[in-house]
Amino acid sequence: MCWHRYDDTDSLVLRLHIQTGAKRTEVIGLHGDALKLKLAATPVEGKANAVLLKFIAQCFEVPLSQVMLKQGEKSRRKLIVVQQSSHGPSALFNGVSSLSI
Repeated sequence: MCWHRYDDTDSLVLRLHIQTGAKRTEVIGLHGDALKLKLAATPVEGKANAVLLKFIAQCFEVPLSQVMLKQGEKSRRKLIVVQQSSHGPSALFNGVSSLSI
């Protein structure tokens, strides 16, 4: 199974595995059927989820309101939906290290 797909409304659905407490936010690679990301945030009071959504919005160049956490609010495994992005899944790998989170 792939870590990304498009749903019926042409929104991009991402299956992610999150590691919190990293020095910087970055894509690591595949982790089973998910894409692994390290987040420079702790999982306290939703801080890690907020950093994740901001990171995804920046990668796909969409407003934060177009990035939604569909599953996994309190889990390492997350399902993220990106609406109306002109970029494909590879946007997570393009210039990621230069993003300011």
